[in-house]
Amino acid sequence: MVVLGVILLIIGFLTGISILWTIGVILVVVGLVLWLLGAVGHAVGGRRHYW
Repeated sequence: MVVLGVILLIIGFLTGISILWTIGVILVVVGLVLWLLGAVGHAVGGRRHYW
């Protein structure tokens, strides 16, 4: 999810499409939150690890 968010950020920045930039930021933030929750041991979506 983080990688997809970064890709959308780059595409949105290069093309000037603000909706891609916004979606990219949201995906990066959500991906980082899920990653941190999985890293500290909380089950995310029924899994102990979230990659």
